[in-house]
Amino acid sequence: MERQIKLIWDFKGPNALQTAQHHEIHLKDYIKTEQLQDWKITGFQQINEMHTLAFWVIPESEILKFRDILKPHRATLYTE
Repeated sequence: MERQIKLIWDFKGPNALQTAQHHEIHLKDYIKTEQLQDWKITGFQQINEMHTLAFWVIPESEILKFRDILKPHRATLYTE
């Protein structure tokens, strides 16, 4: 099975949580528009009150394509 990569967008500041939640909505809309329902793992994680991240999990073979299109801040190996 192909490894899964977690694309991450970091949001910082007093509105980080709301911004990350809103970004996840856009990720879900993108998945639906591009008919990528097989790759539907998205979410957000609050690190602290001033740092929250939004993420999308994709197959490793697709990382260059979506890195260039969506410009995530970073990526990491996804483990459940």
